[in-house]
Amino acid sequence: MNNLIWIIGLVLILWLGRSIFIPLLVATFLWYLINAIATYVRKIFPLNDENSRASRPIAARVYDWTSNILAVLAMCGLIYFLATQIQPMYKELVAALPGLQEQFVKFGNYLSNSLGITFDASMLPNIANIATNIGSSVAGIVTSTGMIIVYMLFMFIEQSTFNKKFSALIPNKKEYKKARFIVDSIDDNMKKYLFMKTVLSGITGVLSYFWLQMIGVEFAGIWAFIVFVTSYIPTIGAIVACALPILYSLVTAPSLQQPLLTAVGLIALQVIFGNILEPKFTGKTLNLSTLAILINLVFWGTIWGIAGMFFSVPLLVAIFIITAQFDSTRWIAILLSADGNIPDKSEE
Repeated sequence: MNNLIWIIGLVLILWLGRSIFIPLLVATFLWYLINAIATYVRKIFPLNDENSRASRPIAARVYDWTSNILAVLAMCGLIYFLATQIQPMYKELVAALPGLQEQFVKFGNYLSNSLGITFDASMLPNIANIATNIGSSVAGIVTSTGMIIVYMLFMFIEQSTFNKKFSALIPNKKEYKKARFIVDSIDDNMKKYLFMKTVLSGITGVLSYFWLQMIGVEFAGIWAFIVFVTSYIPTIGAIVACALPILYSLVTAPSLQQPLLTAVGLIALQVIFGNILEPKFTGKTLNLSTLAILINLVFWGTIWGIAGMFFSVPLLVAIFIITAQFDSTRWIAILLSADGNIPDKSEE
């Protein structure tokens, strides 16, 4: 009974404090992503091993700072691109949605007449309202930019003192060594996941843009951005990323050629990057149960809306990795996994 009360209380706190937690979550995601990018950028510089760093500490620090600066510039460039390119296209799409809704109604009537079934236009979702709600959610996050930047700034400041705090927290050397090994393993896995996921999602989005642009699908930039964002949601994200542009081209195109080309191109990209390359680069990190993903998606979406849905899988991946590292919680990781295979437990 007490556990149930604690769970209900925690959910209530998460819901009531969403205006605080969502900017904090966005800041944490960006902070971790920047660190992940910096970690991989650092690998192309010399002085990577401990002995070389110890022999030339000043040069090593210069390389560290250079990798951090490059990572921040890369993130700023991505944000600037999205703000200057995606936002105008999104406004054009919103303006075109009422006409698109009429096209959906006509398409529904055509299908009902062809198949001999009763069709009610009220059954169709109002895509204009859906797009407005999504825009409002994104605008809410954008208005919290100042708070997000402050959070990130203090995270980078606190980052330099983490090792000292961690060693003070666990004074026993044997326990510290074991705990440190586990934390480093979790950190490496999460950085690998975020970096590889972002790179592969970005490439998938860019290739989707060029393909849609080449075959003449309107708002190719918007659909490519949706492909990029929804790529963070395994299985479900791929379905959404393919379904929206396919459905749009099916309703607006004069023939079936464009919808078929859209389907072939987007599905092929999802299979290549999502089913072949991604498991190869991320290993068992994404070996998650589809049912667990669905439940997790609904839970965070109910509490935090669109932002919760976006971060639902990274949060689930974090839980999956962490619970796999401890004997007492490995059963949770097994339940969250797709086939019972989970990351190896870190040993002392």
